[in-house]
Amino acid sequence: MKEIIDIVTAFDQATKQGKKTALATVVMVEGSAYRRAGARMLITEDGNLTGAISGGCLEGDALRKARLVILQQEAMLVTYDTMDDDDAKLGVGLGCNGIIHILIEPITDELDNPITLLKTVVDNGSNAVLVTLFSIENRKALQPGTCLCLTQRNVIERKLNKSGYRQNLINDANKVLSTQLSEINIYTGEVAYTAFVEHIKPVISLIIVGAGNDAVPLTKIAAVLGWNITVIDGRNNYALPERFPLAKKVIIAKPDQLLSQVELNEWTAFVLMTHNYNYELSLLQELLPLHLSYIGLLGPKKKMEHILTDLEENGMKITGEQLNNLYGPVGLDIGSESSEEIALAIVAEIKAVLSSRNGLSLKYKPVAIHASAQ
Repeated sequence: MKEIIDIVTAFDQATKQGKKTALATVVMVEGSAYRRAGARMLITEDGNLTGAISGGCLEGDALRKARLVILQQEAMLVTYDTMDDDDAKLGVGLGCNGIIHILIEPITDELDNPITLLKTVVDNGSNAVLVTLFSIENRKALQPGTCLCLTQRNVIERKLNKSGYRQNLINDANKVLSTQLSEINIYTGEVAYTAFVEHIKPVISLIIVGAGNDAVPLTKIAAVLGWNITVIDGRNNYALPERFPLAKKVIIAKPDQLLSQVELNEWTAFVLMTHNYNYELSLLQELLPLHLSYIGLLGPKKKMEHILTDLEENGMKITGEQLNNLYGPVGLDIGSESSEEIALAIVAEIKAVLSSRNGLSLKYKPVAIHASAQ
């Protein structure tokens, strides 16, 4: 999602400067590649790049083709075969061993251009689906490109009637919104089209409870990832916006006032680092019944055990699911000592949990790193 946010921001800046742009999207990968389907890059006519479609080996050639797309105002499907010797000689085979299909679209002045759909995803704040339609078999046919955005609230479509597969695409987008699993679908007819039906996850919302000095590096690392950060503390001399310039919100609140001031969803992660036992005891009494995906508690394991015992003695029944979603001590075991290293361990654990991964070294992963779209 951060890449999409960066592209939207860069497009707005380019528009203000009167620059023409094109959008390059990795729409399908056969075999292995540095970036998977869904990777995007905005290209301006003067060569500025935002986002990435590879580890750097494809960008130069994509820039040249994007300038042609901007000039002709027609979308172009480009295929790089990094297993081919000729492509390797051009320098596009570094670190890859697959076939990469990239669609390059001109961004016109029309209100329903592809960036409009990306903006809808950014503003949505929840799960969304983007559909990119292209023809591999007939590269001279109309390449509709980024043509549909589906959210829980609405659907925005462009060029679908010309493709002839409008209802199929809407049905498939609804399916992906439900399963939250991207798909590659093929539609046969007068023109055979392939659709990349992409599930877009919302931005992770990180709520840091505790505005001490050790919370500062946590906000910095989370901000690099583009997370939506809120810092909360009951002390008005700590919860100051100037101490946390990267946070979207800085709130002064007691435990019983906190939940009314934040929005929660399945991508919300809490980290409790107030160093105040009673504050965190009261807050966990509020948080545990909400079945949040991640609640991290800074401090030794004995502290967490004492809090859980006190909660149960106060009449709270703690379920197995609630315990599974409570991470204390917080963070992955990477040998952290400093506040910066602890912040790194926390962010890595949150990312692993919300991605349903175990946080082990990729060296020991028995299958491919990336799950393939169907």
